Amino acid sequence: QVQLVESGGGSVQAGGSLRLTCTSSVSILSNPVMGWFRQAPGKEREAVATFYTSGGSVIYADDVKGRFTLSRDNARNTVFLQMDSLNPTDTAMYYCAIKRRAAGGAVAARLFDYWGQGTQVTVSS
Repeated sequence: QVQLVESGGGSVQAGGSLRLTCTSSVSILSNPVMGWFRQAPGKEREAVATFYTSGGSVIYADDVKGRFTLSRDNARNTVFLQMDSLNPTDTAMYYCAIKRRAAGGAVAARLFDYWGQGTQVTVSS
């Protein structure tokens, strides 16, 4: 069973930054897709930044492009999400997730198999 542990959430003012960390119990390279999602109250879970572990560009949601940056450390089975220029609409619970199969793309939350417990991000105006 894969375990994912997120950390780094918190409360910041608009314009601030946070860096989220997700550590996996298995090698990042052992599954084809991984990434970050978020869910705000009353809204569906949405992809923020996801990637194919074999390589290629990170897929960012339109509203975070240029502000969020995903990076990874394969040796430490860790994925990071640097979030800059935060605004109140970024307030949500942020989750790390892994998908066991490459088919079906990299953004549909319902297709991901393993999830962390989430870390709360709150941005005040």
